[in-house]
Amino acid sequence: MATDIIDALARLATTTRYEDLPDAVVENAKRLLLDSIGCALGGVTTDPGKMAISIARELGGRPECAILGTGDRVSITNAVFANGQLVNALDFDTVMPGGHTPPYVIPTVLAMAEREGSTGRDLILATAIACEIGARIQLALPPSMGFHGPEREFRYAKREGYARINFGAAAGAARLRGLDHDAMVSAMALAGHMSQLNTWSRGNYALPRNMSKYGFPGWQNTGAITSIMFAERGMLGDIELLDDAEHGYGEFSGYGGWEPQRIVEGIGERWLIAAPIRLKPYACCTMLHGGVQAFEEILAEQRLHPDEIDRVIATASPTVEATLFTDRSMNNIVDLQFGMHYVLAMVAHGERTGADWHDWNKLTDPKITRFADRVELLPQPDFAETELSTVTVEARGQRYTASRAGYTAPLTNDEVAAKFRDNATRCLTAKDAETALAGLIALDDVDSVPELVRALAA
Repeated sequence: MATDIIDALARLATTTRYEDLPDAVVENAKRLLLDSIGCALGGVTTDPGKMAISIARELGGRPECAILGTGDRVSITNAVFANGQLVNALDFDTVMPGGHTPPYVIPTVLAMAEREGSTGRDLILATAIACEIGARIQLALPPSMGFHGPEREFRYAKREGYARINFGAAAGAARLRGLDHDAMVSAMALAGHMSQLNTWSRGNYALPRNMSKYGFPGWQNTGAITSIMFAERGMLGDIELLDDAEHGYGEFSGYGGWEPQRIVEGIGERWLIAAPIRLKPYACCTMLHGGVQAFEEILAEQRLHPDEIDRVIATASPTVEATLFTDRSMNNIVDLQFGMHYVLAMVAHGERTGADWHDWNKLTDPKITRFADRVELLPQPDFAETELSTVTVEARGQRYTASRAGYTAPLTNDEVAAKFRDNATRCLTAKDAETALAGLIALDDVDSVPELVRALAA
């Protein structure tokens, strides 16, 4: 018999209907699908994306699911592997309740919906379930990096990570597969043992910055699919792993604290993913976004040419004191994603965000590297109180300053659509990109996910 927490999650996954979803949850699920699929299409042209596609092709298998942005069809496990890597390749995917959730769950539910011949509403429901459970597991963890204590001391996260999201990925895809309650319990319990190690914080200290970043979302997507396959065949999972506060999931995943009872607080009544979700406007770490927007504001107001700029000083959260942000080397595209000096160089030279920022020829162009040498990134002294990112530009013998509080403003629907087009047309025809965009915007009216996916595969 399932224990309380995993039983409650299984009930949410097996009994929730599309009609039960609040409007905000439906809207957020659709935006996440549109944005994440677009990010995957943009990632097709990157080196990490090409590697993932090549591996999935080599592994092959029965041609049941598409590798997005290509004409290839492979087994579902290999499709979710490649697509998971593609979603995060540009670091353009959103951070939401539960963390960098999309690359760890969207490929799983999309591929299962494709294989099962699901409707758009089925896919929306599965996405909502997957993201909600991922966000709820997050509640059991201690506070991540941020300001703590009466003196508001900044502490770096040591036990944060995306391993936990595998529960949601398995639950959402298992709903599409039609698993009953007991099988759903086992699928999630098995997924807990197929989670990746918590390598997230390692990225703060690793040199050179490597392409694995937070871990391998593609690999974890395969774990979610495999857990469903085992559960269907009657394998019993570790059904106490979430309830056991001392020796359960929190301990063996390496989290620095575990309060599992918080996972089910308000479940079914309060949807965590109903909160506004800010999709990324820039293809780089969210910590840099406020400064990027402030820099764009100065450039637009002063009409500055890059050769007029002598120096740029950008400030942000104390997070940017970590090695991840301070190292100035350029070895691969991840150095752009966490390197404010290269990001601002691209902005100064009018390069469009997304895959264009990750073009190796552009990144190594002398005009870009020379400008990057003139950029300095520092922690904002009063960030605990103001949450301001500030940029000062020295040019024409003057200093121009702009600040941005918190992250950038939410993208409008038109901006989300434009972002999708920019990403999608890296590998799709304009006609296919528009067909796919129309289908994803009206996803609740789509009768066949497989038909929609055909427009997403070149």
